[in-house]
Amino acid sequence: MASIFALVRVCGSIALLALIMLLVGTWWTNTAFTDWDSSDVAGIFIFNSEEEMYSSQVVPSNMNDFLHAHSDSIKYMSKEFVAERHSTESSAHMPPIEVLTPPEIQEQAVADLIKRLLPAQAQYIHIKVDPGIGPPNKLSFSLETVSSKVTADTQVLITGTSGVAAAGALHFYLKYLCHAHVSWSGDQLNLPSPLPTVSPKIVVTSFDTLRYYQNVCTSSYTFAWWNWTRWEREIDWMALNAINLPLAFTGQEEIWYRVYTTFGFTDEELADFFTGPAFLAWGRMGNIQGWGGPLPRSWMIAQFSLQQQIVKRMREFGMTPVLPAFAGHVPKAIMQRYPYANVTVLDPNGWGHFHDKYCCTLFLNPHDPLFIELGSAFIKEMQDSFGTDHIYNADPLNELIPESREPEYLRGIGRSVFKSMIAADKKAIWLVQGWMFYFSSQYWQPQQAEAFLTSVPQGRMLILDLQAELFPQYSRLESYYGQPFIWCMLHNYGGVSGLYGAIEQTTAGPTMARMFPNSTLVGTGATPEGILQNDVMYDLVYELGWRESVNISGWIQQYAWRRYGVANHAALTAWDYLKATVYNCTNNLSHHGHYVIVLRPSTKHTPLVWYNVEEFFQAWDLFVSVSDKLQNVTTFRYDLVETTRQALQLMAAYYYTELVMGYKTKSIPAVHAAGEAILNIFDDLESILATDGGHLLGRWIEAAKSFALTKEESKLYEYNARVQVTIWGPNANILDYANKQWSGLMSQYYKPRWELFIQAITQCLWRGKEFNQTYFNDEVFEKVEEPFTFSRAALPTVPIGSTVATAQAIHAKYRIQARSEKANRAFKKMYNDYLLVVEELSSHFTEGPAPHML
Repeated sequence: MASIFALVRVCGSIALLALIMLLVGTWWTNTAFTDWDSSDVAGIFIFNSEEEMYSSQVVPSNMNDFLHAHSDSIKYMSKEFVAERHSTESSAHMPPIEVLTPPEIQEQAVADLIKRLLPAQAQYIHIKVDPGIGPPNKLSFSLETVSSKVTADTQVLITGTSGVAAAGALHFYLKYLCHAHVSWSGDQLNLPSPLPTVSPKIVVTSFDTLRYYQNVCTSSYTFAWWNWTRWEREIDWMALNAINLPLAFTGQEEIWYRVYTTFGFTDEELADFFTGPAFLAWGRMGNIQGWGGPLPRSWMIAQFSLQQQIVKRMREFGMTPVLPAFAGHVPKAIMQRYPYANVTVLDPNGWGHFHDKYCCTLFLNPHDPLFIELGSAFIKEMQDSFGTDHIYNADPLNELIPESREPEYLRGIGRSVFKSMIAADKKAIWLVQGWMFYFSSQYWQPQQAEAFLTSVPQGRMLILDLQAELFPQYSRLESYYGQPFIWCMLHNYGGVSGLYGAIEQTTAGPTMARMFPNSTLVGTGATPEGILQNDVMYDLVYELGWRESVNISGWIQQYAWRRYGVANHAALTAWDYLKATVYNCTNNLSHHGHYVIVLRPSTKHTPLVWYNVEEFFQAWDLFVSVSDKLQNVTTFRYDLVETTRQALQLMAAYYYTELVMGYKTKSIPAVHAAGEAILNIFDDLESILATDGGHLLGRWIEAAKSFALTKEESKLYEYNARVQVTIWGPNANILDYANKQWSGLMSQYYKPRWELFIQAITQCLWRGKEFNQTYFNDEVFEKVEEPFTFSRAALPTVPIGSTVATAQAIHAKYRIQARSEKANRAFKKMYNDYLLVVEELSSHFTEGPAPHML
């Protein structure tokens, strides 16, 4: 997505509304709900000592009363109340989305999920799909239990309006009655025996129609090397989170190959058009062409087959896969094949600093008859191959500025794109990423946006308000001038590492959108560029479609309990600190994980933090203090790795300030001491990250190579994998945009860069010369960065060492240093510098993106 990163205040009216909602929500939760530590919830958070733990095997006798009495845990409503309350809401803004899969197939899909996830308990959980149990166009489920007359077993009876509604009910039961947890970083499925009872029956209905998932960039930043086994796991996760509108972009290059060759293009011409596997997202959006290629035919065919499996399973759950459509980006050879075609270059300056053969993709004017011919041919070929559910995504102008600002020109683009869809599918609905309205907000003024948005009949264009947790556009654009929209949390750029969240804005956002005058909100969702990080934010966002309000403090305690399977006082307190620090960015700023350790070294970096560093370190203290007791919990070990990684990241930032100060004061001993400390931190980062399989560069590379059928393909795929997470383009065009804090990268990429840098500034001090950043940039690219991308060195694919022992040793090594007066001054300065940046940017930017600093 963005190659220039946004850093800006939300407009004043939204900020004021957010404040009002926050105050009202605080009053409501404080007056309506019992505090988590009160006697009314005895058996949940009562501790006899700091060390006492209560296992999830013990379910409090009053759990059902508690769940029904305390609606901050989840919003319960009878279906009659929901039907009355929502009769005029989101379903009125767009045609109903039909689930064509028969109920019995959906039931079997959920039953099979249960067998994969809970083989020992599958016989006790029974699934029924009945679309009639709730109001139309909403997700509803009922949950009840009966006791066996023969044995003491509990039978769980789940009924949902669809497969995903039933899977969502299962997830609800696991989370709030079994204190279990399913996430990207691992599962905690130590379920009680017998299973907990539910009495009376629970009935839940969603507020909105749709629950969306994915960003067009996720397919490259995360899914690029996934096989069916990994996709099956992800689709299970989608179902458990009741996602009913996922993007399904895999395998489309084979469709394009068939269409373009039918239109006379040759393999050689298409080789210059399709990107390599790690960069397909940006080729599809017309940002680049050919980079990372040529794309092998074997890849196209394998991904085509994979897509058939993906959409089949999605539909079995009752999901509606969103398929791609023609956005107007065409091969350069079109000028030879169709010399009279009306084509232009939307970004002649080169997107993302690409200024070579890989830039400047041609855009076929939507008014040209060839546009509809190509677009309808693509959809017809795709329908024949993958079927259709009538929702298509096309983003013709993503981070690209049209050649004209005239409303009629923009209206014509919209009409032509939609016409190419309905030429092949009369029921087509066009899904549009609303990123362009923010990213290019100076261009997309209300007049231009209205012309584009109203070019399609109301309800036939569906907008993703892509980063609504920070920069909602529905308020600026009058709820998209009547077109339905989905409130989305973007959260992550490039799949970067780092603990981060804007939990307050995220929690309040959907309610604010529902309350907006004449709101056309029809759903909620998540649109991260990359996943497999910060599980807590995604666990939360997919509850917001069910809930009217969230007591964040209570919710985070429940989250910690179910994530580890025990109500451990130290662990729960640690999560309170995390909620108040790394997950509580309240300045409406967009963060990108540009931390000192993963940036190309320079004397000009300004480390910034948005939270109280000492409070974060106290969370780390607590994690380490209970690490022996919780060492067998997979999710705890993952969080111990992440908090240790974050702590080392902070210590590196501190020693960087010492390094720069030593350079500025011309103190070689100070530079040497700080430099050695930084290099040691890279060694310690390598050690802790190597203990967890989710932090291994080797797995990313081996997954890429697993698709290769020849040595040449293996070499190409590994090159793609290495380039994406480092220099991104051939000349470090978008350097470190998709940086990862992984084992393998620390030792072979980041540390060598810093070794060269420390050596360079030390030599400058010895020689009495100024450090030349331009010369260093060329040198580090030549000696470290580019050679890394061509390397074929083998890397570990299995964890090495003990997470607990390694974390304990690192904690003992650095915690006293982190408490030093000098370190505290440095951390406070980072926070104050952050506030200064916030103040400066808020005074200069009100709508559009500003240069990114974090």
